[in-house]
Amino acid sequence: MARILLAEDDDTAREAFALALAAAGHEVTAAVDGIEAMRHFVGDAFDVLLTDIVMPAMDGIELAKQARRRFPDLKVVLMSGYEGVAEDAEPMVADAARIVVKPLAIATLIAEIEALLAA
Repeated sequence: MARILLAEDDDTAREAFALALAAAGHEVTAAVDGIEAMRHFVGDAFDVLLTDIVMPAMDGIELAKQARRRFPDLKVVLMSGYEGVAEDAEPMVADAARIVVKPLAIATLIAEIEALLAA
């Protein structure tokens, strides 16, 4: 079981991802944007940050950068519904990060997270 911080501004997607990840045995904390997600890093420790790239206030790339500065071992999954945005994020992908393009099957998302955790 991993502790996952999910940052997703789309209510329907956030709820679906959170429910599916919880059903897969993970503990999920959900945030509506990057600003709210950063607040969770103050007192909580997470294994994985799962974040949409395009969000208001603070995008997922900036969120991931700030979170990784504080927690270098944090694993990151960046999601985007825009293929060009996902390609722009490629330089950030390292051993502890993955990019997935939405829409995606919940099983695919869970598999990506589990592969990242196993790496």
